[in-house]
Amino acid sequence: MDQIASWIATVATIAAACFTASNLGSRVTGIGFIIFTVGSIAWFTTGLLTGQPALMWTNVAMTLLNAFGVWRWLGRQAKLEDGASKAAEKSADEPGEDLFAASSLTSAKLLGRGGQPLGSTVDAMLSCDGGKLAYLVVAKGGVAGVGETFRRVDWHYAGVQEGAVHTDMTPRDFERLPELQKDNWPGA
Repeated sequence: MDQIASWIATVATIAAACFTASNLGSRVTGIGFIIFTVGSIAWFTTGLLTGQPALMWTNVAMTLLNAFGVWRWLGRQAKLEDGASKAAEKSADEPGEDLFAASSLTSAKLLGRGGQPLGSTVDAMLSCDGGKLAYLVVAKGGVAGVGETFRRVDWHYAGVQEGAVHTDMTPRDFERLPELQKDNWPGA
């Protein structure tokens, strides 16, 4: 029985780590914490069956932390994302400008002329005085963050439509933009 529990724990822990490390949104991260909870209960069971009190107590604490992660990502964060999404939907039907969640600029696709994918936004820089969006930082290429390049796209060349950031740039225009260093972005 202890072998079955240890294999369930191993598979669950690896799967949960993949879910949470992928950073695919609050719901996927929350599911990762549910799987982590299954893993920590299985590790507790392994400790119980093999007489390892340190493993048991570690996983009592991990189960409590994982329960907090479930609440944080499937409860609080998912509701905040739903609130932002509903506000954006309502703004399309009301007078005035359409709204979008600023948090979407940390993972939106940048689409160029004709809908061609140019990269993914990783962040945005805003003015402290007026709150205007100055520029986007866009990542392109690489695997899991290794080998990617970053470029600055001035906001007056971009806009948000249907959940993506659009620009009139072609892939060639985008490639001509100077590369940014990961840890040294322009101040203006």
